Amino acid sequence: MPSQQIPFDFDHRPALGGEDFLVSPSNAGAIGWVERWPDWPGPVLVIVGPSGAGKTHLAHVFETQSGACLVSVQDLIDQRADGVLAGAKALILEDLETFLAQDLAEELLHLYNLSREEGIKILMTAKTPPARWNLTLKDLSSRLNTAPVAEISPPDDILLTALIVKQFADRQLVIDQDVLTYMLTRMDRSFSGVQSLIRAVDERALSQKRAITIPLVRQVIEDL
Repeated sequence: MPSQQIPFDFDHRPALGGEDFLVSPSNAGAIGWVERWPDWPGPVLVIVGPSGAGKTHLAHVFETQSGACLVSVQDLIDQRADGVLAGAKALILEDLETFLAQDLAEELLHLYNLSREEGIKILMTAKTPPARWNLTLKDLSSRLNTAPVAEISPPDDILLTALIVKQFADRQLVIDQDVLTYMLTRMDRSFSGVQSLIRAVDERALSQKRAITIPLVRQVIEDL
């Protein structure tokens, strides 16, 4: 029986790298906050979620939408708050915990205050909300604890299914429903897990000149 592509009527948001960000109940709240830019109640929005939940992908959506500059830990060390804000429309600071681990709390406070004065918004991502960052700098803690927090939940079946189908389609491949169902019940249920599994399945199928079947997928999952 020939394979049939599984149709999905999904809401998309453009992201960098030629990819789309698929909107589902697990991330709809976060994308809603991003789309409200620049009408946020304060200078900072914090997007929270576990590794592989799609925070970076959503940050790319924000970058496309706002023209934001991505600020690294080294950028903030070298340029300080004044430098990274110069000429910026908006800023993105990913993995805020890494900034705090480099003792940049004082500079983050300076960045917050300057961005508020200049009307520049900052999108921050983190694994946990600000209340759990154990901030010892009280001024920074009080400011970030009032920032809106948008949580990305682990991908649900709807989103995982769409991601699997899309990533196979990007490789000019389609899979049967029974293979898809098998993958959903046994795979690492994260964005990174989807990417790793599809890449490994495609490579195994090519190297062994086999169709993508449940036995092949089972072998790949066992080997990952």
